Amino acid sequence: MILTLAWRNIGRNRRRTFLTVSAMVVSSSLLILSLSLFSGMFSDMLASATEQYYGHVVVTADGYQQEREMFINFAPEDDFLNTLDQAPQTLGVSPRLRAFGLFSHADNSYPAELLGVDPQREEQVTTLGRMLSGGHYLLPGEFAGVVLGAVLADKLGVNPGDELVFVTQAADGSIGNALLTVSGVFRTGATGQDNTLALVSLPWLQKVMALPGRVHEIAITVTAPLEAPLLAREMAAQLPPGLEVHEWSTLLPEMREVLASYAVSRLIMALILYSAAGLGVLNTFFMAVMERTREFGILMAMGLRPMQVRLLVMTETLAMGLLSLLIGLITGGLLTLYMSRVGIDLSGYLTPITYAGGTILPRLRAEFAFDNFWIPSLCLLLICLLAGLLPANRAARLEPVRAIREE
Repeated sequence: MILTLAWRNIGRNRRRTFLTVSAMVVSSSLLILSLSLFSGMFSDMLASATEQYYGHVVVTADGYQQEREMFINFAPEDDFLNTLDQAPQTLGVSPRLRAFGLFSHADNSYPAELLGVDPQREEQVTTLGRMLSGGHYLLPGEFAGVVLGAVLADKLGVNPGDELVFVTQAADGSIGNALLTVSGVFRTGATGQDNTLALVSLPWLQKVMALPGRVHEIAITVTAPLEAPLLAREMAAQLPPGLEVHEWSTLLPEMREVLASYAVSRLIMALILYSAAGLGVLNTFFMAVMERTREFGILMAMGLRPMQVRLLVMTETLAMGLLSLLIGLITGGLLTLYMSRVGIDLSGYLTPITYAGGTILPRLRAEFAFDNFWIPSLCLLLICLLAGLLPANRAARLEPVRAIREE
């Protein structure tokens, strides 16, 4: 009986029901879209820091991450690399050797960081090969090629096909120097990579640095970057002696703080938006209860108990909340789908911003995440129940005789 009465009451004043449901639908769908845009922004920041340079998980020799000494290196065994490749959540594994030195071309000389990589493996770990503004990425077997950051290439005044001289101090104390041919130029929008980074062949850099077969790190990408800490702990138990593992949140502690603040900001945004919507719902239901005072008096005179009156109002509130939730989830999902596939490019108005080790790109792009849907859903239902509680209690406290006499 309560359900039948509640459904009839919802459909009786369609204009009021439409306005109430519309307010909750707009609130829920906009919140879902906003949270999805925040997820997209954070995903871009994390990708710019990890998928353009660090990787999600990094294996190094003990102490290298703290000291960054050229002599703290190791020789990766093929069996160990195969084990990492075959891990269930691994997407890519890339051994790397790092060096610092001086590039020269004509009258220009600038310091740079060289990253010696296996091109095929590195493309599974970083996205630099998809950000070329000229030339081509390192080819398998290309021994003396180099791919430069765009700002570094501009400073040196080089284009694809030009030659560079590289000078550094090798591990055996000699002066390492060699010629390189510019294969390509990448532009990421991240200051660190574009200004100083250069990718070269791993065998070439091992030869120049007098470190045959040695690497400084193994960069790994995984299917779920946010689960990298758990994977790193599992991997640490299986590492050979003398090696240690780091995940992105230890390599980029500022990014970890951004993630924590993002979670808090998301909750605050949900509370603010739904509090505003809740006030509207509360006002609507109070007005509805006041308009129906005589009706409630008649129902109570016919034997409906105060608890049943309270349940009737709460049922109406919950029914409209569930209807709003269903429509809001569909609308928010469609908006998120559109923004994830199309998005809005703001590069003509804004420039990339480097923050906390990552880069905030000038674009609006949404990303699907389960949290972005269940948080608005839960908040909407709680707000509906809280907004309906006060009117329900008022209706339950009515005296039948006085309520019937009210006009």
